[in-house]
Amino acid sequence: MLTAHPIARRRTDAIRHAGESIDSITANQSLAADAVPPPIQKRLDEFRQLDRVQAGSLIISVFGDAVVPRGGRIWLGSLIRLLEPLGLNERLVRTSVFRLARDEWLHSDPVGRRTDYLLTPSGQQRFEEASRHIYASSAPQWDRRWRLIIAVGELSGRERERLRQALFWQGFGALGSDCFVHPSADLIAAFDALVAEGLAGLLPHLKPLLAADATLGAAASDADMVHRAWNLDRLSGMYADFVDRYQPILQQLRDSAGEVDDESAFLVRTLLIHDYRRLLLRDPELPDVLLPAGWPGQKARLLCRELYRRLLAPSERHLDAHFQLADRRTPEAAALLHERFRDVDPLQQI
Repeated sequence: MLTAHPIARRRTDAIRHAGESIDSITANQSLAADAVPPPIQKRLDEFRQLDRVQAGSLIISVFGDAVVPRGGRIWLGSLIRLLEPLGLNERLVRTSVFRLARDEWLHSDPVGRRTDYLLTPSGQQRFEEASRHIYASSAPQWDRRWRLIIAVGELSGRERERLRQALFWQGFGALGSDCFVHPSADLIAAFDALVAEGLAGLLPHLKPLLAADATLGAAASDADMVHRAWNLDRLSGMYADFVDRYQPILQQLRDSAGEVDDESAFLVRTLLIHDYRRLLLRDPELPDVLLPAGWPGQKARLLCRELYRRLLAPSERHLDAHFQLADRRTPEAAALLHERFRDVDPLQQI
């Protein structure tokens, strides 16, 4: 569960567990509520007031966005401290990290009485694939060929459902129970992701195909297939909600010449990427020719790009001050971090 966390409260609680203490981490980061831009305060309060939060998913977002550029590992106590201002208590973070380790996303590396957590090879692979989509400035071009994965062997009902869910999170739409379709997925990467999800045993029952459009007059159109495979109305609404949630924050930073305190910048950056990542997991990234007019996905991408760039410097200062490894070192961020969202967009303002 989430714990109440007013922004004005001084954060001086020491976090202790089985010999792990973060007394070396300064806890004098209290912020006056009137020092935080109102839209930022609103977004943080909205998150803290959630009855339930998928802490494991949020931790995955933090690892991909903030931990990977600093070497892919972090001391558990430091992770707890970074997430505590969002209302995630110590027990929730520890439990979520242990579950991620059980599910082979993370593994532990004890260093004396402290413990670092870092990505497993399969976890690293998942992040690399996700990052190519999250931090791109524009949607990929379409070669007008469809990627298909067809189940050609006998699968149990449970196996079919696990396969459907795993491919759904890669953006594949379903045409019936035996055919999954995507306009631009890398089929090799898709199969690698299935292996990472523990579905290697299903691969002998799956046939990957690359299909060109035969363009026969009486055949179903690309638009018909899109309508059948994906619920674009629901996804469009989710993108619109994302824009409504973060546009006021971007406008506030524009109006105030980008002024925001370091901790708030880190917290909003975390929620921004977390929310955007969850959208992209549901988005097949269809080419423009297959999308309805006025599609809000591009507006959301441009918003995320500009807001992220404005939050990057102050949020990295916060990480410089509070990110630690178990040996008490603070690794520097890789230069590649500053290349995120660097490509030139066709539109410069939202």
